[in-house]
This record gives sequence, C-alpha cells and structure tokens, in this order.
Amino acid sequence: MSSLLPPAIFLMGPTASGKTELAIQLVQELPCEIISVDSALVYRGMDIGTAKPDADGLALAPHRLIDICDPAEIYSVASFREDALAEMAEITAAGHIPLLVGGTMLYFRALEHGLSELPEADKGVRSHLEREAALHGWTYMHDKLLKVDPKGGARIHPNDTQRIQRALEVHELTGRPMSELQAQSSGKKLPYRVIKLARAPKERAVLYQRIAGRFQLMLDQGFEQEVRNLLKQDDLVPDMPSMRSVGYRQMLKYILGEWDREMMIEKGIIATRQLAKRQLTWLRSDSEIHWLDEIEGELSSEALKIIRPVLI
Repeated sequence: MSSLLPPAIFLMGPTASGKTELAIQLVQELPCEIISVDSALVYRGMDIGTAKPDADGLALAPHRLIDICDPAEIYSVASFREDALAEMAEITAAGHIPLLVGGTMLYFRALEHGLSELPEADKGVRSHLEREAALHGWTYMHDKLLKVDPKGGARIHPNDTQRIQRALEVHELTGRPMSELQAQSSGKKLPYRVIKLARAPKERAVLYQRIAGRFQLMLDQGFEQEVRNLLKQDDLVPDMPSMRSVGYRQMLKYILGEWDREMMIEKGIIATRQLAKRQLTWLRSDSEIHWLDEIEGELSSEALKIIRPVLI
C-alpha cells in the first residue's frame, strides 16, 4: 500500500452496531468528512426505518450521499461507485480524509475493487422471473439459482428476493453464472490508502438485543406512518427496491393486511438479524479489517490508535 496515495477510512459493521455514533466521534478528532455507504439512506423520506442520523447528528457531522434520490427511483451499485468516487475526490482536494460509513457491503466491495461487466436490467426477463416466483415461490427460485450458479447462490440468502432475481436475470441474459462474471472485475481499484475498521459487539446476543430495541424505537417514532406517507406517492409501488429494504418490506405486509402487527414486528426483527448475520459473514472474510473491541467509552480512542500511525 503506497504511502503516496491519499488516505481513506472505511468504518463498517452490522446494522445497529453503532457505526454512526463512532463516525461522529471520529469527525471531532480528525479532519474527516463522512460519506454514507448505505443503500437505503440514499432515499428521501425514508428516515425512521433506516435509522437515518437525526438533525443534531448531521449538524455535528454532515453526511454525503444521504437523501439524494426519491424512493421511486432505482439507485444502482454503479451509481454509488460513481458518486462516492466524486465525493472522495472533492474531500481529498480540500485536504480532508474521506470517512466512508455504512453496512452495505456490496457498495464497499464495488468501491474498492471495481465493477464486473454485468448486463443491464431487462424488464422482460424480470417480469418472467416475477411470474415464475409468484407461481412457485422464492424458495424454488433460490433452488433454481443454486443449480445454475452454486457459488453465487450459496452467498445469497433464500429470503433475499432482489439478489436472487438479479442473479437469475444475469444468467438468463448471458448464459453464465453471475459469480463468474463478478470475479472478472473491471475498472481500476480504489486509488486510496484504505484503513478498514469494523465495529460489532463480541457477543451476538448483544447485537440482537440492540436490533430488537431499535426496531421497537422505530415503531414508537412513527415508522408505520412514514411508510403510509411513502405509499401516497403516485409513482411508488411496493415492489420497488427502496420498499424491499429490511423493515420496510415487513411493514408493507402489515399495512397491506397480509400480516398482523405482532407478525410484522417478529418478522421485522428476524429479517434484521439475518441482515446482520450476512454483514458479519462478509466482514469476517476480509483479513485487512481491524476489529474494534466493544469497550464502552473507549472505541474512538481505539480507532484513533489504528488510524493515526497510518496517516503519518
């Protein structure tokens, strides 16, 4: 890793691990500017269900790439990479350090390693796959994916309908497994000296307790009304990517009458736990990550001990 490259910090971790709070603390100590790495925070009006930083937090530490598009729009990985690189260049030109914070691991990977050559979405193929899923169910579709792309299918959770659909779409359009195409990464690698940090409780039970507590807090803050307000938008339909976000998908089931409130809460917490588990699995596969011990009140000091020697 060349010392001539400008530095950048990745602060990663599972959902509800406290990444935002730590990032705000680091901004008070270092000449950093925050870039959000979150596929849901990009959407305007999706505040409560995404645990978007509040006004006080944003005043202390403004976040880039938050509230940049409407929930009816599709924001791709390629869009994120392009936007993030532009923001990083601007921050670096100002003599500051980009601090990229979030839990969308696919965004981090695309930013660091570039994008593979994948075909664009095809409405016809997607409609066909959606009809097939409606007839047979998404478990059947996941099994189908495992047959044509065992490696890729094993990395995708059976409940992750969006990624299952995309992987099957790519296979139908190219005749090749998406995992194979992704391995042929294109584009230059990130021209920065990257310091990778991950925040997560050592005990899984602690994280799960936080997830349950945060979901209940969202409900108390008016999450249901937030989703009802979003549905009033004429061009927003329930199957759009924004509405497939964890929490929103479960709340929609409740609002549309498919589940009762108790079921929505239970399924929402379970889905968030599953997301956290996938995030941790992804993080543990990266040997370059510095894991921060979950010691109350000392995390920022521990992070600074790792960051500062690299900046010299």
